[in-house]
Amino acid sequence: MLKPHGKSFDSDFRANFADLIAWRRDVRRFTAQAVDETLVQECLQLANMSPSVGLSQPWRFIELADPVRRQAIVNTFEKCNAEALADYHGDDKTNYAGLKLEGLREAPVQLAVFADTTTTKGKGVGRKTMPEMTAYSVVTAIHTFWLAARARGLGVGWVSILEPEAVAKACETPENLQLIAYLCVGWPQQEMLTPELETAGWETRTDLSAFYKKL
Repeated sequence: MLKPHGKSFDSDFRANFADLIAWRRDVRRFTAQAVDETLVQECLQLANMSPSVGLSQPWRFIELADPVRRQAIVNTFEKCNAEALADYHGDDKTNYAGLKLEGLREAPVQLAVFADTTTTKGKGVGRKTMPEMTAYSVVTAIHTFWLAARARGLGVGWVSILEPEAVAKACETPENLQLIAYLCVGWPQQEMLTPELETAGWETRTDLSAFYKKL
């Protein structure tokens, strides 16, 4: 059987990779067990190998361990979540109120991920016409980190119900850093193949056929 040029992966690897994608969940329920710093660094090293526009590597990871800084994140979540709840009505309001949308009080590791919007690395290649590629590059690093964590049994939750300015203040970042994600990382209380929002009846996954068109 002919193989493509370069590195190839066997059927077992591809099956395991498919399982990794399927079992990657947005985790919000963590145990109290600590996470070895070595594991976090392994995941970050893999994230640092992600593709980026112009090889600019615009991702900036800040780990928040200080309780005061973490409480500032909890405060902005509670404020934003209350505002979001007020926008819903009827059954949606009731359902939203019952959703667990973060693990800010439980997750042993928490990372704020920023994009450096003024980095000179990469010399601007690919950003003149689409400057948003800087942020998109950071998203690829986040997804790589997420898969690397899942492969090691760790869970990751992406919290977006936050005020970016409040997170930036807690992290003491300069204005050129744009918040992309706030990640909660730890050992999940349970393994779930089905997204928690689907289990809770909030939304269901739609088949690819609804999103794909060939012209």
